[in-house]
Amino acid sequence: MPKFVFLWTDAVMLLLVLGGLLYAWRVARNPESRRTWRKALRAAPALCSALVLLAFGSVALLDSLHFRRALGPAEGQSQAYSPRAESVLDALLARQFEMREATYSRPLAWQGFAKQSLLVDGRTERGYPRLQHAGTHLADPATQWAGDVTRRTFAGLAAGALAALAMGAAAVGWRAGAGRRPFSQSLREVLRNETDLPVRAALLTLAVMALLAGPVIALMGHYHVFGTDRTGNDVLLQALKSVRTAFVIGTLATIATLPLAIVFGVVAGYFRGWVDDLIQYLYTTLSSVPNVLLIAACVLMVQVAIDKHPEWFETGAERADIRLLLLCLVLGLTGWASLCRLLRAETLKVRELEYVQAATAFGIGPLRIMARHILPNVMHLVLITTVLEFSALILYEAVLSYVGVGVDPSMNSYGGMINLARSEMSRDPVVWWSFAAAFGFMVTLVLAANLFADGVRDAFDPRSRSLRARALLAAKAVS
Repeated sequence: MPKFVFLWTDAVMLLLVLGGLLYAWRVARNPESRRTWRKALRAAPALCSALVLLAFGSVALLDSLHFRRALGPAEGQSQAYSPRAESVLDALLARQFEMREATYSRPLAWQGFAKQSLLVDGRTERGYPRLQHAGTHLADPATQWAGDVTRRTFAGLAAGALAALAMGAAAVGWRAGAGRRPFSQSLREVLRNETDLPVRAALLTLAVMALLAGPVIALMGHYHVFGTDRTGNDVLLQALKSVRTAFVIGTLATIATLPLAIVFGVVAGYFRGWVDDLIQYLYTTLSSVPNVLLIAACVLMVQVAIDKHPEWFETGAERADIRLLLLCLVLGLTGWASLCRLLRAETLKVRELEYVQAATAFGIGPLRIMARHILPNVMHLVLITTVLEFSALILYEAVLSYVGVGVDPSMNSYGGMINLARSEMSRDPVVWWSFAAAFGFMVTLVLAANLFADGVRDAFDPRSRSLRARALLAAKAVS
């Protein structure tokens, strides 16, 4: 029986999932909130990007459930456990961990990337060595490789297409049952895009994801789909393991900014006077310090403390995890100024409205007014900023890891992959697949977050909708 391990970021991720489920339950019970979220999801880009984010989030959640394997019990001793903490994702990708090669290999290759001295028929020749794990099922890879890759690719596409059809049939059937209409009518409405939500676009997104995942799953057990890096590690494995790091940075660092930003912003806008001046001076001073230098100094101090006290951690995973958590806190404590400025300006406007003035006239205390009347009316700015900052912090982690002050080197991250690929891009021939994989995954995640943020902003901020409508009318008038 394995021993489950709860790292700090694991606990925070599980709490975030629980908080998200509670928020969804409250939205389902509140007609106004439900109407606003439906308005956000009526935009096809927002709904499609939400599905992509859900897929990335599922990978991050699987990588946040850690355990230590039980070792064989010794006679007269208690049960011992492996010193290495693994995740559920590690167990699912155990084959990719076992397929570690000696050094570089191209995507889907069966032989090495660089020539080596080989012993052929008693003679030493220069040639490309055969990989230890990729393509080993082929008796004659020179003639069988192309046909094997093609066959597995089409098999994966067929499986992905079947999965897409199954999801489409389930969605149409559920919609037909909920609306008490025939299946054919529901199918016709989906195909014609006559549904309240853009179901057709969502199903197309799921189909594309299934068609991409099918060949990858079909090939990854026999080849390195994205090649290997300098130490022979599978690049696809690194890209999938980096998803959790990106999600932890994006969510935890954003949430860490909220307490200071909300408290200082609302207090400064409500009390005004010397309180407002003091808080403005604080966040203006903080904004004047270059973020990279401030974060680098804080991270280096944390690293020194961690290096001096190795007894604090039982495993290397715990050591890397606490550094990731502290990095999120540093990013949060240094990045609250912009949201604080927005909340201060909105509070200055809200405090002059009639219901706030009436509450003040009835003698209600400032704390209750801020909690009951002001905070609920500025939370749309908090939600919009939280979604927008998610993608910005993912890019920020990449920059910090690139300059060497990001996450622990033993932890996978897109910034670390790009940093390691820096020297590979300058060699001849170019080792491009590590950089391409990190860039592709990161761009997909950030683009999905940005598109989802646009939909949330348009639904929760009336001013953005009016400005967009004016821009569309102006464009039509010009044309």
